[in-house]
This record gives sequence, structure tokens and C-alpha cells, in this order.
Amino acid sequence: MAFKCEPLSALDPQTLFSIMRERVDVFVVEQACPYPELDDHDIAGSTRHVYLLDGLSVHAYARCYEKDAQYSAIGRVLVAQSQRSSGLGKHLVNEAISCCKAQWPTRDIYIGAQTYLLNFYRSFGFECVGDEYIEDGIPHQDMILKQ
Repeated sequence: MAFKCEPLSALDPQTLFSIMRERVDVFVVEQACPYPELDDHDIAGSTRHVYLLDGLSVHAYARCYEKDAQYSAIGRVLVAQSQRSSGLGKHLVNEAISCCKAQWPTRDIYIGAQTYLLNFYRSFGFECVGDEYIEDGIPHQDMILKQ
């Protein structure tokens, strides 16, 4: 199994369905956050979907997108519940960072991290910026990885 980093146009319908189902399972159902999980970043031509599939099961996923002229961004980072504590999250974030650097080599990388994961993201070199905030009822912190 290997990670893929692909635009939406390269995803076949079954892969897209598997990704979206896992995102809803984690971010809406598991985290009890009823919010519009899908947004325009998903369909932007420059967005890259980073994922690891085993058959039809998504083991890990993140999306890389253009936040603005200064930053690329990593979002919707997830590891399927059955794969947690396996070290897969570290591999996923490394793949997402590589994807951002390949797509937008001159831009720093932004992430809106859930605060319980701050030390995890610090281990990749991300640094906190600004103040903690609440998003969808969950404490978050903006973080930047300088290029």
C-alpha cells in the first residue's frame, strides 16, 4: 500500500465515495459536529487529496489546498479508527507536507490544528500563531510550517 496525492479529477467514483464516507464518519459522526463537511476546497482544481486505501477502506486521508497567496494548507487530516496508534498519522502528515511542497514550493504551510494535537504537529516543525479558538465546538490553534 502506498499513499496517493491526486486531484479530484483523478479519483474514481468508488475512491471518492470511500474518502467522503470516512470524512463524515470521523468529522461529523465521531466528533459529533453537524456542519457542512464538504466545501469548495474539495473541488478546486489545485487541491490534492492525499490518501491511503486498502481495498475500499480509507486508512488515512488529508487534503492539501491553496489557502491564499502566502500559504498552502493541510486540512481534514484523519486516520481511520481501526488504524489509530499505528504510526500511520506521522506518515500521512509527512506525505501531506511533501505534497504541499511539491505543489506550492514557495509557500509556508498552514494547518488549523485541534489543540490536543499541538505536540504532534510541533514534531514536524509547525509553530503556533495567534490565539486558540473554538471551531465547531472543538478547541483549535492555527499553526505554520515555514518553508
